[in-house]
Amino acid sequence: MIIVDNALEQCEAEGKPIRVGMIGAGFMARGTALQIIKYTKGMRLVAIANRTLERARQAYVESGVEATDVRVVESQAALEQAIADGAPVITDDALMICRAEGIDVILEITGAVEFGAHVAMTAIEHGKHIVTMNAELDGTIGAILRTYAEKAGVILSVSDGDQPGVTMNLYRFVKGLGVRPVLCGNIKGLHDPYRNPTTQEGFAKKWGQNPYMVTSFADGTKISFEQAIVANATGMRVAQRGMFGPTVPSGTHLQEVTNSLYPLEALLEGSGVVDYVVGAIPAPGVFVLGTHDHPTMQHYLNLYKLGQGPLYLFYTPYHLCHFEVPNTVARVALLGDAALRPLGAPTVDVVAAAKIDLKAGQMLDGLGGYCTYGLAENSDVASAENLLPIGLAEDCRLKRDVAKDQVITYDDIEMPAGRLSDRLRKEQDAYFAKTLAV
Repeated sequence: MIIVDNALEQCEAEGKPIRVGMIGAGFMARGTALQIIKYTKGMRLVAIANRTLERARQAYVESGVEATDVRVVESQAALEQAIADGAPVITDDALMICRAEGIDVILEITGAVEFGAHVAMTAIEHGKHIVTMNAELDGTIGAILRTYAEKAGVILSVSDGDQPGVTMNLYRFVKGLGVRPVLCGNIKGLHDPYRNPTTQEGFAKKWGQNPYMVTSFADGTKISFEQAIVANATGMRVAQRGMFGPTVPSGTHLQEVTNSLYPLEALLEGSGVVDYVVGAIPAPGVFVLGTHDHPTMQHYLNLYKLGQGPLYLFYTPYHLCHFEVPNTVARVALLGDAALRPLGAPTVDVVAAAKIDLKAGQMLDGLGGYCTYGLAENSDVASAENLLPIGLAEDCRLKRDVAKDQVITYDDIEMPAGRLSDRLRKEQDAYFAKTLAV
């Protein structure tokens, strides 16, 4: 989206910057704050909300803002006055930022489904665009959130920079060439569904990350969510529960195995599939496999070093996470273009499977925890089998034993009362029931 730089330059020149309120101040959020404050013209990070105020302050200070210039506020009026005064402001009340005058876009960077649901709905109710780095939220209730956003005249978009957004950029490019995308792929270095926060603690500490989040990368939950939301944005499906996820010798370039990684018939049927590969390079990039039915164009693609087909490989060798977040904010606010959002009814869900033998009465923990890992499954199958979305599994109590690697159903659990995410998921299921039953 090269056009974005000129649009932001114009915002800066006219003195009309995009005003962003950020929810979250963790590892990725602090990098995003630095990118906006130091390196993005035409945009201002006017407010940050975080449960721990010092982390919110840290995000500003690490970006070059004087600590004494940061205002702490506890009321809506004080928040809006600080924004009007041009003072960087922090609060522990995220919903207050979602309601505030003087903010154009809410940037949600938490990874929490229930909390993210409250942020998204409050922002929508108050006419704010939302850019999220929360694939877990989008993969659980994204379809109904988009419905609410559209009715309110705002845009809800997953951010570019993370692999799903980078994949969608590539998918749109490939489709625009007249090449039919048949697989959207993700490249992983490790997949072990039995990793947990204890095994991942050392890696998390080294990089200053949350052990639960790091575990979700390793145990397959994150890749399942990332590919699910790509599927939901393209109409693709998974070829089997959990995807194929082939492993190749470490360092094998995708170009060497393009036509042998996946069963060709699985890719060519219907609208295509999402999947991943372990061990390949360029990691941690993304790729699209496409086909072309015109012999002359096949000749040209061969001439341009993409091979004889039937599958043509397009790839982006990296994803730059927080570096690219401001581009999504600008696309949404200035161009009305979402980087990634559901087309309509979900096509792929992420369901919960037991990481260990689980016992009746046990309370399930959160994503990247000790109890469950996520598997991508087609939404019509998940609906027919009453499978539990892993985004809703936290704090559910088991009514019966569940064996290791067995998928968990709604019939297996008692859900906690009063959660917004559960209500929205029920609404989503009902709203798109006819589509899922087809």
